[in-house]
Amino acid sequence: MTTITKEGILQILTATDSEIIDFMAETAKYRENNLITFSKNIFIPLTEICRNDCGYCNFKKNPTDPKAIILKTKEEILADLKEAEKYGCTEALFAFGEDADEEEIVQIKLKEYGYDKMIDYIVDVCRMTLDETSLLPHTNGGNFSYEDLKRLKEVNASMGLMLENSSKRLMELPAHNKSPGKNPELRIETIENAGKLKIPYTTGILIGIGETKEEIAESLLTIRDIYDRYGHIQEVIIQNFTPILGIEMESWAEPSFLDMVRTVIAGTLLFKDTDISIQVPPNLNKDTAQIFLLCGADDWGGVSPVSPDFVNITSPWPGIDELEKLTQDAGFELTERLCVYEKYINDDWQSAYVLEKIANLSEHQ
Repeated sequence: MTTITKEGILQILTATDSEIIDFMAETAKYRENNLITFSKNIFIPLTEICRNDCGYCNFKKNPTDPKAIILKTKEEILADLKEAEKYGCTEALFAFGEDADEEEIVQIKLKEYGYDKMIDYIVDVCRMTLDETSLLPHTNGGNFSYEDLKRLKEVNASMGLMLENSSKRLMELPAHNKSPGKNPELRIETIENAGKLKIPYTTGILIGIGETKEEIAESLLTIRDIYDRYGHIQEVIIQNFTPILGIEMESWAEPSFLDMVRTVIAGTLLFKDTDISIQVPPNLNKDTAQIFLLCGADDWGGVSPVSPDFVNITSPWPGIDELEKLTQDAGFELTERLCVYEKYINDDWQSAYVLEKIANLSEHQ
């Protein structure tokens, strides 16, 4: 159990001047090595239709938009996966709008492809990935029921869902007031159910969307509490809101650099006695990414040599060579990992089907 209280986290989140330097130095005490990890992936949006309408979102498309991805075909997906194989990608990140099959246009496509529900299609796409490629599926598509998560576990090496924030107050703000799926109670239930099912999991917080420092502290503590009970969280993302022209929140100020520094430090020190990685997206912090390594971050997350970050389309990934240079310049060593961390590669956490694929992949690396 953590020994850091909410008050302790708030002390970090409100630190100034030399206090920040002192806290940065504190994080170095808990670093076990100088390795910074990343997963080489392909990001495949199965559909850009979503029931939520977040004020900061650039991913969701209107069903009437002629450029919108209504539902990719399995043939299109397989072609993308085969291209990713050429670049040595090991992770297939499948993202899609939450409960997209509530829209009639998606229902029509599903019927056309021979499926009744989105979950049936997702499971089949993941199974195809395992059967016909060397990539491991990692599904991130919003809230799922316990039964749906159970099905997805059979064909996913890991999964993810951003908590974003544990405060229901944000449901009244532009960020989430038109997004029923961002109700933190629903998201916490999904993350907990993944723990009950022993699914290796990625979650995290999003800062700069109207939350208070108290709510940041409470959100981090919520994640810590879930981890203490289930042990399935392998990485925590500290993500900064970035305004994009055309979104509802385009005029909102993004969080300051120091707010990100403080939050990464707080996350590092809160999880210091676990093996959870702290992840900061390098494409959203291109000019400042190295500093976060000095604050305790030890993972860059998924980085793709073949696809853009469809959620943050105006923020391109750094190239792998560039990422390695940034990492080495800060005094660390870049190393590639799978989308599932080593401690979860066993039959307690993986289906026999996925475990066999991971073993085959490891043999050829």
